Amino acid sequence: MKEKMKAAIYKEFGGAEKIEVTTVDVPEVKEGEVLVRVKAAGVNPVDAAVREGYLKDFLPYEFPVIPGWDVAGVIEERGFSARRFEVGDAVYAYARRPVVQHGTFAEYIIIPESYLAAKPENISFEEAAGIPLVGLTAYQSLFDAGKLQQGQTVLILGASGGVGSLGIQLAKNAGATVIGVASEKNHAFMKELGADHTIDYKTRNVGDATKEIAPDGVDLIFDCASGETLQQSLSALKPSAKLVSILNQGQNLDKSIDFQYVFVEPNSSQLDKLRKYAEAGKLKVHVSNTYNLEQTAEALNQIQTQHTKGKIVIVP
Repeated sequence: MKEKMKAAIYKEFGGAEKIEVTTVDVPEVKEGEVLVRVKAAGVNPVDAAVREGYLKDFLPYEFPVIPGWDVAGVIEERGFSARRFEVGDAVYAYARRPVVQHGTFAEYIIIPESYLAAKPENISFEEAAGIPLVGLTAYQSLFDAGKLQQGQTVLILGASGGVGSLGIQLAKNAGATVIGVASEKNHAFMKELGADHTIDYKTRNVGDATKEIAPDGVDLIFDCASGETLQQSLSALKPSAKLVSILNQGQNLDKSIDFQYVFVEPNSSQLDKLRKYAEAGKLKVHVSNTYNLEQTAEALNQIQTQHTKGKIVIVP
């Protein structure tokens, strides 16, 4: 008889009312895979966007879907050839598979061992679960796409959210000057994370305020907010600068701008770099709230407000 687990699922696209918490079969461990007991699962805006069906033409899916792409947990079982980790090891991962179906909002997840990295030792499972998607998104945006170098200046839009808050820290660790854009109430938080300058998008034109700080313009704009904030900021781009967005796919942008859209991919070696930063005290995750599995719909509603400071996490 198959083992059972509790999981949050939805059988069709729609609002939070489509979420139900039920008992499902624990999937079978295949070659190269491991069974991880989920200790914590990070919640991200994309989880709600996927559930609403906004990405259905972009990401293949199969119902019923268990949402969630961030996980921190413990290895319970290993498939054939999965030998990088031992049973009982604490690990974390960005768990997005090619087909959206088996996510992390459950008691267990089967995942290719190649996706996993050792969990940072000095932080909780909840904090670790808040790193993978946002940490990899920030890393791939700033360094793979943005080619950010020591001594350069980066403007981060939406800098107090999950991705932006890790972006501030990674950019500072790389020796860049960081200008963070968010509402006034989050300025102390951004400064605490390492932002050199802060701008309130509600009271200032972002481009004008940026040029007061960096008269020659910035080397990179990392856009985690889009909308009017992004449009205003474009006047502060140096001619040689790069614009990287995780929201805008190039719509309404001047074709002369050196632009790249980033949709994060699993990368265990980059997760290992993030682990080392965390263990060295150079990467902190602010978990503002935790939810249990029964509260999955509530957690997804909260993330859709777009006013989550740091991260929220589900603890099965």
